[in-house]
Amino acid sequence: MAEKNKTKGVPKATIKRLALYARALYRMEMDGETRVSSMALAERLGINPAQVRKDLAYFGQFGVPGYGYRTSELHQKLKSILGTNREIRVALVGAGNLGRALLSYVGFSTQGFRFVAAFDTDQNKIGRVINNIEILSAARMEEIIRESRVVIAVLAVPAQTAQEIANRLVKCGITAILNFSPMRLLVPPKVKVHYVDLALEMESLSFYLNPAYF
Repeated sequence: MAEKNKTKGVPKATIKRLALYARALYRMEMDGETRVSSMALAERLGINPAQVRKDLAYFGQFGVPGYGYRTSELHQKLKSILGTNREIRVALVGAGNLGRALLSYVGFSTQGFRFVAAFDTDQNKIGRVINNIEILSAARMEEIIRESRVVIAVLAVPAQTAQEIANRLVKCGITAILNFSPMRLLVPPKVKVHYVDLALEMESLSFYLNPAYF
C-alpha cells in the first residue's frame, strides 16, 4: 500500500517517458553499452538531462554520482516500475485492417506484451489465424477474457460500437483499455483508458506543413 501511495502523484507524462527510457536502454544493451549517463539518455530522446533525473527521482535513487547508471540495471528497474518485467496478457477487439496489423507486429513480445485472444463480429474474419492467434466471435469475449487472464484490452472497433464493447470489458474485469476508436469512453474511475487517434495525430502534424505559419 505504501508503494501505491508513493507513486500516486507521478505525472502521466513521466510514466510515458519512463517507457521511452526503457526502450532506449534496451537498444543500448543490444549495442553493448554497459554504462549510461542522464546526458546520454536525454540526447537519445531529445530532452533535457534534468528531466531524466527528475523523472527517475520519483521512484528513488538511481545510479552513482560521477559514474552514471548501469545500463542493464536501470533497464530492469524501469521494467519493474512499468510492470513489463512479467508477461502482460492482451486481447484485441476488432480484427479489421488496424487490428490485424497490431496482431502481426512482433515487437510487442519483446516488451512483455502477449496477445492471447482476438475478437470480431464479422463471420468472414472469425476463424482466421494471425500470428498464431485465432479470431473468435465477439459473443465469446467475456468467457475467453476471464479464462485467458487478460489484463489489457485493445479496442480497434468503429466509434458506434466502442462504448458498448467497453461496457462489456469493464463488466468482465478489464481495468486497462487502449482505445484506437475516435470515441471518448465513459468508464468507472478505476479503469484506465489511453487513446490513440491516428487521424488526430496526422491533423496536428499537418500544421507544420502549413506555409502560412512559417
